[in-house]
Amino acid sequence: MGAVIQREIAGLALTDVTDPRAQGATLTEVSVSPDLKQARVFVTHHAGEEAARAAVAALNHAVPRLRHALAQRVQLRVVPALVFTYDPSADRGFRIEALLREARRDRGPK
Repeated sequence: MGAVIQREIAGLALTDVTDPRAQGATLTEVSVSPDLKQARVFVTHHAGEEAARAAVAALNHAVPRLRHALAQRVQLRVVPALVFTYDPSADRGFRIEALLREARRDRGPK
């Protein structure tokens, strides 16, 4: 169910959210509660944490419109409440990658 909601919300975020803060945001995962009443949507941004947090604010502001559009696109018994949350995992991955590159550079050629 999370994958269906993620696909639909990603499409809706591109077409229905006009707030420029949401541009460039990536939805990384959707976690749906067992009773299908809430969906937590994790968001990251290629420009970093500050941009991701701004995108989360813009998307949370657009929740009523997104829920309405989701209800029209997907046949669900209950349309879940949407909660957008910053996902720090991508930023951590980029940081680890940068540290590994730096360590290889400092080690020098063999």
